[in-house]
Amino acid sequence: MRRYGKHTDEDDIRSRPNRKGNRPRTHTRPKHEDAVEGMVLTVDRGRLTCLVDDRIVLAMKARELGRKAAVVGDRVDIVGDLTGDKDTLARIVRIGERRSVLRRTADDDDPYERVIVANADQLAIVTALADPEPRPRLIDRCLVAAFDAGLEPLLVMTKSDLASPDKLLELYGHLDIPYVVTSREELESGEAVGRVLEQLDGRITAFVGHSGVGKTTLVNSLVPEDRRRLTGHVNAVTGRGRHTTTSALALPLADDAGWVVDTPGLRSFGLHHVDPSRVIQAFPDLEPGTEGCPRACSHDEPDCALDQWVADGHADPARLYSLRRMLATRERTEGD
Repeated sequence: MRRYGKHTDEDDIRSRPNRKGNRPRTHTRPKHEDAVEGMVLTVDRGRLTCLVDDRIVLAMKARELGRKAAVVGDRVDIVGDLTGDKDTLARIVRIGERRSVLRRTADDDDPYERVIVANADQLAIVTALADPEPRPRLIDRCLVAAFDAGLEPLLVMTKSDLASPDKLLELYGHLDIPYVVTSREELESGEAVGRVLEQLDGRITAFVGHSGVGKTTLVNSLVPEDRRRLTGHVNAVTGRGRHTTTSALALPLADDAGWVVDTPGLRSFGLHHVDPSRVIQAFPDLEPGTEGCPRACSHDEPDCALDQWVADGHADPARLYSLRRMLATRERTEGD
């Protein structure tokens, strides 16, 4: 049955009302040419605290970004209220290209990746020499993740007043990793601060370590009081009374000397996301020797060409041992 006659016009067509009362969707997205660049300092329950010029701005992710999430260290474009006043909220409309991404998984068999920080240059692995005891396997896993992300590792050993660093230095000395040894007295007096700051100058450094190693105490000693006020401001915005490192937090060093990113204490560091074939890139003295390896060589097989490469004097045997120990962490469960 025909609803309309042969000669219908616009007035004869019944349009279905928009029950929600909003505008129809469109595929055209705004260009946000007035967006201002900022840096993500911390993320808390969907709210992102950003630094825009010298102001702290609270923002949320714009809907058009979909599932793409911003993390600490991201450079983002922000629109909306950028005053930083109380009860204001801006929107993040673009996430800049990342120079590096440090990530981990909960376990080696967990495919879900957790991004720790973006755009970092260096990974400071903090370990106590005693109370609690060092966990070399966790250190190895952090090193693998750093090499995979393209970050330069830094080993920071705390509580040297309780134990000697010689044992750890023997384990990692062959990797040529820069290191700093500190004691509790040196941190309290500020004597150790200068040595650590020398390794951080001009870089964005993420600090990782398991609970109790003194990581946050070290970070607080590096960031002067006027910069730590930023922590209080961040927590006032996000609704927490005091920052307890339940989420990553970026803090600026004095005189624009760089940034430190304090991260939650680690219980595990899964490496499901790491391709073992990329770890060899951290060993330039061994990498040429892999040309004679069989296809898909694990570098820990009877016919691995690296054994002959080392026997011919092209590299130190300790370096091959270090490589194999690090690759083995990809398959091991977490231990002491």
